[in-house]
Amino acid sequence: MSVRQTLPAVSVISRPAAVRIPLPAPISWRTVLPAAGTLAVLLIAVSGAYGYHRDELYFRLLPPAWGYTDQPPFTPLVARAVSAISDEPSSLRLVAAVVAAVAVVVVAAITAEVGGGRGAQALAAWGAGFGYYPLVLGHVLFTATFDLVVWPLVLLCLLRGVLRQRGRWFLLAGVVAGLSLYNKLLVLALLLAIAVGLAAVGPRRPAVWGWAFAGSLLVLVIGAPNLVWQLVHAAPELQVGAALSAHNAAGVRPAVVPFLGALLGPLLVPVCVAGFVVPFRRAGWEDVRWLSATLVAIVVLVIVMGAQLYYDLGVLTAVFAVGCVPTVEWAASRRRTGLLIAATALNATAAALLALPLVPSGALAGTVLPSWNQATRDQLGWPALAGLVDAVPAAHEPGAVVLAHNYGEAGAIERFAPSLAHRTYSGHNAMHALPAPAPGTRTVVAVGYGLSWLHHDFASCTVVARVPADQGVVSQETGAPIRVCTGRTAPMTSVWAKAAWVG
Repeated sequence: MSVRQTLPAVSVISRPAAVRIPLPAPISWRTVLPAAGTLAVLLIAVSGAYGYHRDELYFRLLPPAWGYTDQPPFTPLVARAVSAISDEPSSLRLVAAVVAAVAVVVVAAITAEVGGGRGAQALAAWGAGFGYYPLVLGHVLFTATFDLVVWPLVLLCLLRGVLRQRGRWFLLAGVVAGLSLYNKLLVLALLLAIAVGLAAVGPRRPAVWGWAFAGSLLVLVIGAPNLVWQLVHAAPELQVGAALSAHNAAGVRPAVVPFLGALLGPLLVPVCVAGFVVPFRRAGWEDVRWLSATLVAIVVLVIVMGAQLYYDLGVLTAVFAVGCVPTVEWAASRRRTGLLIAATALNATAAALLALPLVPSGALAGTVLPSWNQATRDQLGWPALAGLVDAVPAAHEPGAVVLAHNYGEAGAIERFAPSLAHRTYSGHNAMHALPAPAPGTRTVVAVGYGLSWLHHDFASCTVVARVPADQGVVSQETGAPIRVCTGRTAPMTSVWAKAAWVG
């Protein structure tokens, strides 16, 4: 008789004795840790190959606060603290590398929870850890980087709560999700998808729903200060999300389902399919089916939101982890283990080439990498842009300020043109909530697209330079004008109000 069938009386979730559940396997640390360690070493080795990402430049200049227009406080606080010690992109990315390595262990633990042995855990660790989008998020410090751990960890806790009949795992899931609210509110979408998954395919045992409700209350209690901040400030993150959806939806919504095949890599799609289908076909796996239903629900939510393509990555990774068990069994029974290893290695190689700065920046212009991976483009050209602005004499005149259209441009000038750091402003997202330019500002050096309206507020706005493509790679800033605007005809408060935008 199994351990799970002889639970002591303190068990909090009862279940029919006839239902068989997958027995857990011990985590094979000798298998999982080498994969996590190799990933960390690779990410650290390439961390400084290009330059700061625009989001990293943004995070490092935001002062500590309880919340911002576009996000909770956690990631900017981490970036600010790290930059105070070592102000280099490689320092920020050390954090991302550690997070990605820990995520490997969590994903392998999901595989172990549904009975996956050493081979299945190896596939989970090397496959998910070296998948395309996990590498993207593990290379750069994004807010989504922490979701590499948070979402699979929430799902692991709930899986253990259901399968091990222990309510404390539901409570732990609530703690993790509640803390995650201080990084991204998107975890609420995950919790909604989980609720839909449980309601759709079960288990529907009252005790399961009781402990799930208790876990949800913990989320609200722990996250209450952040949620209250949002309400007091008129829910600015919802406004940013709406703006992002309005801008991206036309391209995102049709691509959400096809992009599922690219998130981990096309060669791992059969494993994901196995993880989705097998719980419905394998006797005793009824209590794993909710994970597949959760994937459907989160994909639908991502389509409805229309903001970003990768929001369903965490659930897809968990389904992949489940699929590693039947996939390794299939390969072993047909003596195709070598083929499985080769496919995983090939997928990892292709993903690394697309996601990481393995190609020298000078050779990027002749490849598909910049067009495929926007994060690549967003790591190039910042020192040159800052130097171009720094070379404008008007920027250094008394009473002059620099007004950047977006936070990447502002962050680059602050970092790479220190003489302009305290006179650089932007109306983009949370930067508009920072101190405004002085009312007596006489000259504005405007950087970037989207500032042509300044012609109406100044007697003269002259383009003095344009941002060139960095080493031939066309980015969001390529061709952007740098204007010198003088003879202000409107109050500076009006100019500053017009500069505000979200997206």
